[in-house]
Amino acid sequence: MITPEQNLLSEKSRRELLEIAGASIDYGLTHHKCLNLKAEEYTQELQAKRASFVTLMIANKLRGCIGHLEAQQALVSDVAENAYSAAFQDPRFPPLARSEKEKLSIHISVLTPAEPMEFESETDLIYKIRPGRDGLILIEGVRRGTFLPSVWDQLPDPHDFLHHLKMKAGLPSGYWSNTMQVERYETESFPKE
Repeated sequence: MITPEQNLLSEKSRRELLEIAGASIDYGLTHHKCLNLKAEEYTQELQAKRASFVTLMIANKLRGCIGHLEAQQALVSDVAENAYSAAFQDPRFPPLARSEKEKLSIHISVLTPAEPMEFESETDLIYKIRPGRDGLILIEGVRRGTFLPSVWDQLPDPHDFLHHLKMKAGLPSGYWSNTMQVERYETESFPKE
């Protein structure tokens, strides 16, 4: 994870993003579409083009998680869009019901730009992965998968982390190829638990 000295967002911006995520979900429950924001009405920090993920939990169980790996729009717009999508468009779950809203815990992860990793073998790659810190993107042909750094809580061993990431990308856990690419990124995640 990004260390406290590297936090990119002020506490005020973090609170505002959490409020916007909640408002976008509320708006979706009533209007069945994402909250439409004017990014220029927010601070420069929230107008910056950044990538984010929004993770929704109920009773410490995943209820939805959607995001972007690359910056596409203002952070404030990205969070609003991803919150709506996590609540209503995550294909792993039915759309969020109004009765679930009060039980919902919202977590936002703001990503640093991904950087390609250089490695010569699976063993070399596993050695270079930084547990608890790195989010990974695995790319093999048209197959692609990512794990946010928060996944280290469930998969603390780098070997297991990589093997489960391969399966998420639709590859066998023991798969290896010299054409496989891996990129790493870090996140600033909140609220902290």
